[in-house]
This record gives sequence, structure tokens and C-alpha cells, in this order.
Amino acid sequence: MPTAILLALAAAALYGASDFLGGLLSRRSHYALVGLVGQSAAAIGGLAAALAVSVRPAMGTIEWGTGGAIGWGIGAGLGGAVGTLALYRGLSRGRMNVAGPLSAVGAAGLPIPVDLLSGGEFTSLSVVGVGLAIPGIWLVAAQPGRRGGGGVVEGLLAGLGFAALFVCLDRAGDTAGLWPVAASQLSAVAVLAAFVLAGRRNTARTAEAGRTAEADRTAEVGRTVDVGRPARAARVPWAAVWPGVLGVCSTVLYTLSTREATLAVSAVITSLYPAFTVALAALVLRERTSLAHAAGLLLCTASVGAFAAG
Repeated sequence: MPTAILLALAAAALYGASDFLGGLLSRRSHYALVGLVGQSAAAIGGLAAALAVSVRPAMGTIEWGTGGAIGWGIGAGLGGAVGTLALYRGLSRGRMNVAGPLSAVGAAGLPIPVDLLSGGEFTSLSVVGVGLAIPGIWLVAAQPGRRGGGGVVEGLLAGLGFAALFVCLDRAGDTAGLWPVAASQLSAVAVLAAFVLAGRRNTARTAEAGRTAEADRTAEVGRTVDVGRPARAARVPWAAVWPGVLGVCSTVLYTLSTREATLAVSAVITSLYPAFTVALAALVLRERTSLAHAAGLLLCTASVGAFAAG
């Protein structure tokens, strides 16, 4: 159990660092492009890790369900991609005070009933750890200074997606090495690429419609004007490779953690990632830590202690 806790805690730290770097880059580039570049790097890293462990992917029988390990990995990637897009949509609309906490709490809380229904057991201290972690994650992830209407749908969808990521990687078992991780990263690339391409097509159609309308207005008044040029393609944010590398490393660590502990314990501890994002923001950007954040960090620390003692 201590090894599993350390692995999950390391995964949370790397997830938090990945979110921090991705957030900084998204201030200068479109979040979807940042996500696609990072996810592409993560896919390469996932393949490299899988090949390092075993050359051939094993399609073993999974304890829960009838799908193969690679199928569970693909499901994990779809969940992670949907969760990321939903969360970024909520954050990009200034709804951090709702979308962020809901996503983190959902990622931590939803795997618990799944684990219980599949025969998982909790010690008394593990129950205490869960009870401390859920409100701790909420307090850490909440952004009281950034208000915006709504965000509930985005937050719930993001939490569901991240929970699916955690559950599917756990259900992939250990018979296929790290190939489920590689499959998850590749499937996530496909989803993000489709999202980016669809967005560019919509943008192009909107721009073309605007130029046509402007040309029609010009013809009506009988004068010549510059109707504009097609917008230049957005620059590729290559620095987003680093959040992707951190992300795939954290996914590997989480997967290894689930092989040493129950799904609920690994998922809850890994979901403490907002604490590391907040800590990095305080250290690097000198952002002030609110009383709510401080209380949340204390609860998260206490929850890890409870899990370790249990």
C-alpha cells in the first residue's frame, strides 16, 4: 500500500505540473492546439513505455467485463479526451469556480462506487481519507476570484471523463503491460485532432461567410474595398510537448499504482492534482493562496496521511 500511495501521489504531482504548464501556454495559444500537441507527445511517450516493457501487446482476459486490455485503454483515452475538452471549455468561459472543482471531485468520487460494486474493500482509515480528500479537492480547485455563470454541465462532464480514464485503466489489468496506456494516448489524440479540425472548418466557413457578406455590401454601394485576407494558420505551440510528457508519465504512474492498491485509493490520491497546480502557481507566478486553498491543502495532506496509515 505505501508504494501505491507514493506512485499515486507522484502521478498527482505530475498531473498538476502538466495542468500548470498547459494553462500557461493556453494564455498564448488556443487551448485545443495546446492539448493536441501535448497529447501527440504523450502518445509517442506511451508507445515508447509500452515497447520498453513488452514488445507485443497481450490481449488478456480482464477481471471485470469481457473486453480486452487494449479496449479498456481506448476507453480510457476517450474518457480523458472528453474530460479535458469539457474542462477547458468551462475554464475558457471563466467558470473556474464551478467547472474545476466539479471535475476534480467527480474524478475522485465516481470510481468509489465502481470499486465497491466490484468487490473493493475499505479500511476505516481509508474511509477517513476519502472523507477528507473530497472537500479538500473542492477547496483547492475552487477559484473564488473568478466568477462566471453556469459551468455545471462542463464540470460534470469533465469529472465523468476523468473518472472513466481512471476506471478503464484500472480494469485493463496487468496482463498487457503498458499497452493500455499507449492505446489511451493514441485514442485521445484522435479525439483531439478531430476536435481541432472541426473547429478550423467552422472558423473557415464563418470567415468565408463574412467575406461574402462584405463583398455583397460593397457591390451594393458601388465602391471597392478590401474584403480581407484569409486568417493565417495558428502557430503550433511546440512547447506544449512538455505538458504532454508530464501527462503520460503521470498516467503510467497511476496505472502502476492501481496494480498495488484498490481503484478508489489510487483514483482519490491521484485526483489531488489541483493541489500541486495551486502550489506551482504560488511559487512560480507568486499567486496568493486564499484561506480556502490553504484549508484544502491541509485536508488533502491529512487524507494522504490517513491512506498511508490505513
